[in-house]
Amino acid sequence: MSQIEAQKRVLSGMRPTGRLHLGHYHGVLKNWIKLQHEYECFFFVADWHALTTHYEDPEVIEDNVWQMVIDWLAAGVNPGSAPLFIQSRVPEHAELHLLLSMITPLAWVERVPSFKDQMTRINDRDLATYGFLGYPVLQSSDILIYQAGNVPVGQDQVPHVEMTRELARRFNHIYGRDSGFEVLAEAAIKKMGRRNAKMYHEMRRDYLEQGNQASLERAQAMIQEQQNISLGDRDRLFGYLEGGGKVILPEPRALLTEAPVMPGLDGQKMSKSYNNIIRLREEPDDVNKKIRTMTTDPARVRRNDTGNPDVCPVFKLHEIYSDEDIKDWVREGCTSAGIGCVDCKKPLIDAVLEEQQPMRERAEQYEGNPDLVKGIVAEGCDKARQVAKGTLEEVRSAMGLSYR
Repeated sequence: MSQIEAQKRVLSGMRPTGRLHLGHYHGVLKNWIKLQHEYECFFFVADWHALTTHYEDPEVIEDNVWQMVIDWLAAGVNPGSAPLFIQSRVPEHAELHLLLSMITPLAWVERVPSFKDQMTRINDRDLATYGFLGYPVLQSSDILIYQAGNVPVGQDQVPHVEMTRELARRFNHIYGRDSGFEVLAEAAIKKMGRRNAKMYHEMRRDYLEQGNQASLERAQAMIQEQQNISLGDRDRLFGYLEGGGKVILPEPRALLTEAPVMPGLDGQKMSKSYNNIIRLREEPDDVNKKIRTMTTDPARVRRNDTGNPDVCPVFKLHEIYSDEDIKDWVREGCTSAGIGCVDCKKPLIDAVLEEQQPMRERAEQYEGNPDLVKGIVAEGCDKARQVAKGTLEEVRSAMGLSYR
């Protein structure tokens, strides 16, 4: 797959560590739902990644896997647009992980910020394992096995994508230079015709000497339009353009998500570890109770006390769910004691329940029919394996492992 074609594909996954909450919906799933209409998407359950930190709790992983898939479907992820699959059902991930580990410098995995952060932050588990050390390489394999050009992540995950880019670059540099690569590349350039060949050389020079990204992109588009060159020549031209070898594993880019920080019931970031969540498919009575009992501005002890919405956890949720008219009504009523905290919470409860209602309705057909869910995942695994097998064949061949 060329770099241009890779840019049309998205890969994203989630660890099955429990049922999802509204923070996951606003932070990840709403973006998935949008992307599935704009790109070729693959969404996967990262069960092997769950084992890197929860290897002593295997009994909870299976239920978490199926419940998380139901949450995805309930949120509106369409398996017809994006295959949904389980990482461990596509063993090609593991083989690519093994092969990439042969060329990954140890210093690369040790410098990943999240590795160092979790080693110091998670004190209740023994993370001094080979699996935990190597999980950034597994994460790179998850992306590269699908030759995905786009990986939607938050800012904190950008270093993982950058390491994946470095691994792809290193792999292509080591294994993309078949015998006589430069001679074959120059021969392929001539096949494009004199005018296009001249433009290719000029744009290649402009990119390599000046770092002009626009020249690189124009040259890539020109290669893609060529009808009289083979796939092998096209791949060589893409690699030669950037001064490397044949592009076997396209470099992905981080697709930064504009995910809001979803406030929890206490005003902090919504998180299971803070016990401040509203689950994606929470029962309406429980949602009502949770929001009604939320802590408000501590200065409002009595109904006629004035308050400050800026220090109130309830208003942080209004910022996510309410329109400007309701927010103005809340701010005016709170600061003047014109409304009480119960009045303030009612439109918020209504908005959350309205958002959840279609999710609960969609979930019903899946909760009562586990075979339907397993069928969707099985079909997704088949589609994912078909793509993964093609990539692995290219990788094996480049590494001299394609025995016939």
